[in-house]
Amino acid sequence: MLLNKNILLCVTGGIAVYKAVALVSKLTQAGAQVKVIMTESAMKFVTPLSFQVLSRNDVYYDTFDEKDSRVIAHIDLADWADLVVVAPATANAIGKIANGIADDMVTTTLLATTADVWIAPAMNVHMYENKAVMRNIETLHQDGYRFIEPSEGFLACGYVGKGRLEEPEKIVSLISEHFNSRKKPLPLQGKKVVITAGPTRERIDPVRYVSNFSSGKMGYAMAEAAAALGAETILVSGPVCLAKPQGVKVLDVESAQEMLEAVLSHYGDADIVIKSAAVADYRPAVVQQQKMKKKDQQMALELEKTTDILKTLGERKEGQLLVGFAAETVDAIAYGQSKLEKKNLDYIIVNDVTDPGGGFGSDTNVVTLLSKNGTHKPFEAMAKPMLAKKLLESIMEEEEVMPHDR
Repeated sequence: MLLNKNILLCVTGGIAVYKAVALVSKLTQAGAQVKVIMTESAMKFVTPLSFQVLSRNDVYYDTFDEKDSRVIAHIDLADWADLVVVAPATANAIGKIANGIADDMVTTTLLATTADVWIAPAMNVHMYENKAVMRNIETLHQDGYRFIEPSEGFLACGYVGKGRLEEPEKIVSLISEHFNSRKKPLPLQGKKVVITAGPTRERIDPVRYVSNFSSGKMGYAMAEAAAALGAETILVSGPVCLAKPQGVKVLDVESAQEMLEAVLSHYGDADIVIKSAAVADYRPAVVQQQKMKKKDQQMALELEKTTDILKTLGERKEGQLLVGFAAETVDAIAYGQSKLEKKNLDYIIVNDVTDPGGGFGSDTNVVTLLSKNGTHKPFEAMAKPMLAKKLLESIMEEEEVMPHDR
């Protein structure tokens, strides 16, 4: 399966190191060439000799121990690897990688490699759910790292929950799929995906506007995931403070009307449209040309409705797969189901913005995917980039044939 593939395994310190030993064994059995780098704390659990015997290669743990004077070890390893896997990855290691810290052989090599890097976390369930850890995971997602989610079960600390290092057999299977997929078209290759993100701003006067708390993080994550799956991706973005996703064409807009026009300009030849933007429902009936002066008494602001973008797209649908978002505060599923039906959607992603695991500005989200076929699929709290990928994969699984081929 992995004949002649060069896998660099970075092992950090935790009780799950014993699984990394089994992982090396299974990778070599699958035909891979495996080299191992260990942190000092990892060597407290398993000696380098175990990895050396199973990989039939030297094990590296000291940045200054140059085993071959003709090369610089951490640069040579970084260039050698076809894929780098960090397993197990502790909260400490994830934090270092996310912040560009290079204070040992593992982190120094990770900064130097241009190969794909996969991270397999393993830690206590509460550590994994800590906001700082989730923030670091999201940062790494945005930087292009891929995560192998930990599984749920009995943990070494005595807790039962999410935090167990994924089983070696599963990791080997994922690595095999990764290299095999390079020979196959990506799932969304040849498809055009249009995504909206962020808030809109409706001007009151030259210095004020009506808007909302949307950060755009979920929509940007969806765009990045769609591009990674091979789609030609158009992101129609309201005003946000986020970096442009790689491989995505971004159209910057401000108002609801500008967003509507930008989406409609690409709607005719789109295969999938995902409307995750939080569009203002109302705008000032009159936009003042000069700054409004403060008055002693109360002031009333007359508002008028904006065009419902999602409803408009549903009315004009001609084979596109239309996906909406519903951010609610009460009865989220019921309101989402109603919106799905009224606006002629294929799918709707519902989230309760009062949930501490998600909502506007959060690095994580908790959602339920509803389909017109009646399926309900809940997703627990996870980093938005990871969630975006899972949502798209779930939609593709349900759609046996992609739009325009149906």
